Amino acid sequence: MKKCIITGFPGFIAREMVKESVIQNLFDFYYVLVLPEWRKQAEKEILYLTGGKAKAVTGDITLKGLGISKALQSEISNEVTHVFHLAAIYDLAVEPESAKKVNVTGTENVVEWACGMKLDCFTYFSTAYVSGKREGLILEKDYFRQYGFKNHYESTKFTAEEKVRERMNELPAVIIRPGIVTGHSLTGVTSKFDGPYYMLNMFSKLKFLPCMPRLGNGMVPFNTVPVDFLVKTVLYLSHKKNAAGHVFHVTDPDPGTIGELYEQFLKELLSISPAGSLPLRVAKMGLSSKRVCSWLNTKREALDYFQYHVRYDCTNLLAHLEGSRLTCPNIREYAPALVHYYKNKQSAEEEKNYA
Repeated sequence: MKKCIITGFPGFIAREMVKESVIQNLFDFYYVLVLPEWRKQAEKEILYLTGGKAKAVTGDITLKGLGISKALQSEISNEVTHVFHLAAIYDLAVEPESAKKVNVTGTENVVEWACGMKLDCFTYFSTAYVSGKREGLILEKDYFRQYGFKNHYESTKFTAEEKVRERMNELPAVIIRPGIVTGHSLTGVTSKFDGPYYMLNMFSKLKFLPCMPRLGNGMVPFNTVPVDFLVKTVLYLSHKKNAAGHVFHVTDPDPGTIGELYEQFLKELLSISPAGSLPLRVAKMGLSSKRVCSWLNTKREALDYFQYHVRYDCTNLLAHLEGSRLTCPNIREYAPALVHYYKNKQSAEEEKNYA
């Protein structure tokens, strides 16, 4: 029997992973590690998603032993074949103490705990942006500390990835470096409007303006991956024995530019094209106020991703996916689905507020 445990539930990617693995009938039972305050919601969701073949386990990755009760420790350790570690703070504006506690110490604790188990695969969700401020073509084997980082999210995810690498001789570990995760490529479904959606949030708030300028020169690649391709790829690799010990860039090998996406989002949402150009330094000054950022529902830190010209090589990923029929959809093609879902959610929210 194959059983797995997933941290980071009921987060968006974790939920989508469970959905897809149930469709593929990959596991006989699911454990999801959840904080106490999320237990009731997680229990309902995981039981619904799996048809009852699951258990929500109260715990905390920042604690030794993950805060799991002794009664469950033995059960899980003896039965689980796959660990998927997704729990992290994904906020670009996160404070260093919080980021280190969850992303670094939390990962250390999960790795230490998993080393005592006989696993088929330990999957760690890193990020392509552990590359930090480095520009150019980034290989899956590359290391980056000397280039510095744009924020504490990137730096702590880099350190956490190092912690996994250090124990790869003890764990059948697979390191996943996703690009910026978007909603589903067919339905547009997502659970939060961050990342590329910050542009849509800004457009929605500023639609009263006579025109919408471009931000910067718009020529940097925008490295995205839709959640459906991400979870299918992760599940495939986690069941591929020769994937252990490898790092994979799970992102579009042919990304569009941030300018292309900016223009396409603007056209899809408001049926207009950008006019003029606003230098990034000016845009950053405008977002220096937390009140302005809150009103626009965006983050000043997001503008850094308009600046660094970086592409992620996917050679190792493509080699391991050969014969799987898995290919990454291009955001140029599925952007309309993302915007359509966004517009429907915004309309529903407006109706709710006016009711």
